[in-house]
Amino acid sequence: MTRVRISDVAAAAGVSVTTVSLVMNDVESRIPEQTRQRVRDAAREVGYTPSSVARGLRTQKTRTVGLISDRIATTPFAGRMLAGAQDAARESGHLVFLVDTDGDAGIERDAISALTAQQVDAMIYASMWHRVIDPPAGLPAGTVLLDCRPATGGFRSVVPDDRAGGAAAVRELVAAGHRRIAYLDTDDAPIASSLRHEGYLEALAEAGISAEPALHVTGDTSAQGGRAAAEKLLDLPEDQRPTAIFCFNDRMAIGVYTAASHRGLEIPRDLSVIGYDDQQLVAAEQDPPLTTIALPHYAMGRWAMEVALGVRAEGDEDAAHLMECPVVRRDSVGPPPAQVAKPNRRRALHTERLP
Repeated sequence: MTRVRISDVAAAAGVSVTTVSLVMNDVESRIPEQTRQRVRDAAREVGYTPSSVARGLRTQKTRTVGLISDRIATTPFAGRMLAGAQDAARESGHLVFLVDTDGDAGIERDAISALTAQQVDAMIYASMWHRVIDPPAGLPAGTVLLDCRPATGGFRSVVPDDRAGGAAAVRELVAAGHRRIAYLDTDDAPIASSLRHEGYLEALAEAGISAEPALHVTGDTSAQGGRAAAEKLLDLPEDQRPTAIFCFNDRMAIGVYTAASHRGLEIPRDLSVIGYDDQQLVAAEQDPPLTTIALPHYAMGRWAMEVALGVRAEGDEDAAHLMECPVVRRDSVGPPPAQVAKPNRRRALHTERLP
């Protein structure tokens, strides 16, 4: 197939090649609007498409952004993060090139080299979970880190505010009247685990509640791991057992639901549960639907792209931007059993006194 050239447009419009070039590149000139429109119409009729490469050489802009990730495209949260980045890019007239390296250093190195050679206008380096990294060699200045932060600064970055999210979860349970609140943690010990635990302790201290080591248990980050850890909590003597459990993630919360059900406990009447992540097709599908803390993947993706393209002027190279993790209230949190039982006892006594 023969490529339509700018000279073909000039012939169809009856103008010079220079005039077509000025019109198609929106260059300021004294060309009448009537002539401009004739050139555009001719270009459309002959099927002329301006070369993005040639335009990039002239303007030093390719209207493209490179987004390199480790395993983001295979995680359940990738869609929202990429949607935020792509929406922001589209609004600025940019196309996103996504490269998923699956954590392979060689592929990562080649991707950075290829995107740099492609002269992308901006670069984003994304992680599948919140972690501290040593940025790979070759990342151009101005690259923005998404869901990860550099160990020694030097790059703008955005991560979820996991400490504040953990505190928000516990405050939600305290507001419902709970005093015996457990933290069902992961034994993998990622950064988010310690940050959420710090938030847990912070909110307990605010409420004047002493943290009890027996109420901090760990397990695998799965429904099975959550159930095994929950069994340890439910095996405690009745006066030491938690009335509410804050879980590291929604999958572990599913395990708590299972453990409670096997003991004849009803959520939230006998036990309140709150998760973390607001994982699609998980949290809202439980019975009752799970109250949880949402990871702000869409907002982080949009922030990273806007900063990378200069649309958003914030972002300190030596301090990560902490994105708020909001509470998503559903039906798994209620008052503790003791508070539910008191009205029931009063009703029973009132009934007994009736003639």
